[in-house]
Amino acid sequence: MDPKMTTIQGVFYPTGYAFIMFPDAENAEKAAQKLEAAGFGGQNVMLLTPEVILQEIGKVDGESTVPLPSVGTEGATVHKYIDLARDGHHALMVKAPSDKDSERLMSIIREFPFSYGQKYHMLAIEDLE
Repeated sequence: MDPKMTTIQGVFYPTGYAFIMFPDAENAEKAAQKLEAAGFGGQNVMLLTPEVILQEIGKVDGESTVPLPSVGTEGATVHKYIDLARDGHHALMVKAPSDKDSERLMSIIREFPFSYGQKYHMLAIEDLE
């Protein structure tokens, strides 16, 4: 994780990336392989385990409460990631800076059961469906 992927307040906000959560590791891994085969370079596709999501994104230590400030959409989104990670969901974080990249990404992701998806733009978070 790159420090540039947070706001000034320290909240996770990776501009130009899509963050897609899957109910299990198997589908996340298969989706990652298909994305890489479709031209999303290996460095642009990151597979995140529930533990990484909790520790690196949610800043959660064990079962403690979430120490994030309530900062609107960004904070609510991170809380959703934490809830899903606690239920064992895995995630893919994929660099997709353009709308064309996002469309190509989602045409592949929709082949798999995913539980939640967001795309981070400069000033907005977009729901991916």
